[in-house]
Amino acid sequence: MNTHQEKLWSKEFILITLCNLLLFLNLQMLLPSFPVYTKDAFNASDFTVSLVTSLFALSAIATRFFAAGILRKGKVSIILYTGAAIAVLATAGYYWCGSIALLLVMRVLFGIGFGLASTTLPTMAAHVIPPHRMGEGIGYFGLSTSLAMSIGPIIGLSLLGSFGFGTLTTAGTLVLILIFPLAFANRSVDLSQAGSAASTSSSKKNTGAALKKIALPGLLNLLLSVTYGGLLSFLALYGKEAHLSHIGSFFLFNALAIFLVRPFSGRIFDSKGHFSIMIAGAVFTMGGLVTLSLATSTLYIILAALLYGLGYGMIQPSIQAWMIKEVPVEQRGLANSMFFNSLDFGVAAGSMLLGVIAMHADYSGMYRISALFMGLFLVLYLVVSIWQRKKRSSQSEQRTA
Repeated sequence: MNTHQEKLWSKEFILITLCNLLLFLNLQMLLPSFPVYTKDAFNASDFTVSLVTSLFALSAIATRFFAAGILRKGKVSIILYTGAAIAVLATAGYYWCGSIALLLVMRVLFGIGFGLASTTLPTMAAHVIPPHRMGEGIGYFGLSTSLAMSIGPIIGLSLLGSFGFGTLTTAGTLVLILIFPLAFANRSVDLSQAGSAASTSSSKKNTGAALKKIALPGLLNLLLSVTYGGLLSFLALYGKEAHLSHIGSFFLFNALAIFLVRPFSGRIFDSKGHFSIMIAGAVFTMGGLVTLSLATSTLYIILAALLYGLGYGMIQPSIQAWMIKEVPVEQRGLANSMFFNSLDFGVAAGSMLLGVIAMHADYSGMYRISALFMGLFLVLYLVVSIWQRKKRSSQSEQRTA
């Protein structure tokens, strides 16, 4: 595959994006349904219910490091098929779990499969996107995740309420099975050249250098994800506390703003670089969180969602494209692994940390404190960016002296 092709919407890119949509659709169909099912089927405690999510996330995080190492060897098809197969078996196995222990085992297995597949697909996408259109391409690729986040919970909860958990798991299994024919039709994507490049150099040295280059965007992604963890975990409770009857509309308008801004922000990233995206995105995100904390009506919720979605939609795909462009081709699996791990860890940390804050303050106060994480995001980004520019300027002066 020629990575320098001009065409973005190639057959390979479309098929990879569809596979990603199906993978995340399965995740989002089942994720909001598990607390309800676990409570009803096993009379589980709140701690046990939290394990259903946390064990999945931890197994996915651990698996991505393993996947990144294999991707450096070019084993893209093996990882994708293996990950999808494990995820299919785990999804089908949910229905047959007769105890909470077996259900937790299936969640760990699904995390392994999801970790493998979710690392492989964006690495494949980065391989077929023209390098000079990386920001735009990753922006469009990420829309598949946004679409799954928008419609997946609606589909999943509707199936659970109308037909039961068995029908939901069957639908989720069928969604994942569709990945196989799409992936089979996409066999022309080959990372073997990247793998051979990695094998002829010092792997540990290259990995260390790559990690240093992506440390800043990874940390920024973690800070952004902390705020999103607070939204996922406490928005419904905040709606009850503030007597906001349409609090769920936040996610709808948040997704709408992300859909609108991602293609444009990707093009700006490609032409102007990440500096033109990060500052504006952080300001929008902070504005959304502060507006949400002051909400007294549905109009406030919609405005907060639009502001937050604009910021989130600008920052996140730009960070992913930034991380991918900072590393050699053979290290793109590592970059994607670190991107998703910083996202998952940030969401988990945000849920716990902001939950502790909420115990000592109301939810509106918690969201104002959440906005401070984006203030830290902005300060960290500006300080490091200014330091790096001064360092490059100094090095340039030394070379010309």
